[in-house]
Amino acid sequence: MLYDIVIALTEPTSPKVSALLAEHLVDMYATSPACSVHALDADALSSPGISFYVAERDGVVVACGAIKSLGADDAELKSMRTVAAARGQGVGAKLLKHLMAEARGRGVRALRLETGTEEYFAPARRLYERHGFVEGEPFSDYLLDPNSVYMHLYL
Repeated sequence: MLYDIVIALTEPTSPKVSALLAEHLVDMYATSPACSVHALDADALSSPGISFYVAERDGVVVACGAIKSLGADDAELKSMRTVAAARGQGVGAKLLKHLMAEARGRGVRALRLETGTEEYFAPARRLYERHGFVEGEPFSDYLLDPNSVYMHLYL
């Protein structure tokens, strides 16, 4: 149930998220060519300008996501991930709504993300589309890549 999900700002190097981030990186490299993997490890997610959040149920991390500042009013969603056992239960949507609200509260006007084109990423693309993201051009340091979809939401 979603009422028992607690979302909090957390250090990405925390032991409670290490397995989830490791699983995320393994899956990204298993589903996309290495040159098209833009997932960040815990150290990179600890960089200034990145805020990392987890969703927990009964003290167990079931999802994560981050907001990376791209400038005064521009930000990127990074490392959105829900554990397999919690998929299809609305956890990802709840986390996404939380991150969108956080971005709005910071004065972000454009929230962006990069995800894969493979079928594996189809549920994620549908989630983002349901919340108003639209496909568009590469942003920031991204280059046009047939393995990437770039999505944008203007808040």
